[in-house]
Formats: sequence, structure tokens, C-alpha cells
Amino acid sequence: MGKFVLVGVVNDFPEGVMREVKADDREVLMVRSGGKFYAAAARCPHMGGRLAQGKLEGTVVTCPLHGSQFDLSDGHVVRWLKGTGALSAIGKAMKGPRGLLIYNVKVQDEKVLVEI
Repeated sequence: MGKFVLVGVVNDFPEGVMREVKADDREVLMVRSGGKFYAAAARCPHMGGRLAQGKLEGTVVTCPLHGSQFDLSDGHVVRWLKGTGALSAIGKAMKGPRGLLIYNVKVQDEKVLVEI
């Protein structure tokens, strides 16, 4: 079991906005969706794209580099790399699907804490 680290207060995280924060030495993607807070590794496990620069639909984040999609509720891969053809096939063969690292979040006295 890790330790909980303060990453901000509730009002720092507007609904439906992705924000990258530091939790000790880790880059963490924070999202508030449906009134619930989610925390995940800030970079895509494929090529390290900054997920906060991608697209958010509900709890699904899309990497801005290659279109991989992950569900922030549990980190599972929704789609690994976007597209078809030779380049997509090579990319998929080189690095197979890997889920997104998810962190536990708790809110205590309006403070948002992430377990690292």
C-alpha cells in the first residue's frame, strides 16, 4: 500500500477537463468526470504521448499521438493505435497493447489525494 499525496483541491479540477499534475516525482493525469475523480499515468504506454493533450469522452481518454484509447475507470485498453494499413500493423507488432496505470484517489476535506 502506497501513501496518499496532495495534488490539489476539488475546485482545481473542473468537470470534463484533463489536467497533468505532479504527485511526488510522478506525472499524473487528473480528470473529474461525472462528479468522480480519476488519476492515471500522464503518458501513453505506447510512445509516451501526453494524455492531457488528447481527447476525453466520459472516462475514455484518447492519446494525441496515435489514437490509442484507455478507460480511466480501470486502465483497460479501449483501442490500441488508430488506423489501418502497414504503419498501423508495424506499430501494433512492435508494442502490443498495454493498459494505463491507474492510481487510487480520495477526497478529504475538499483536498484531492492520489495514492502512489
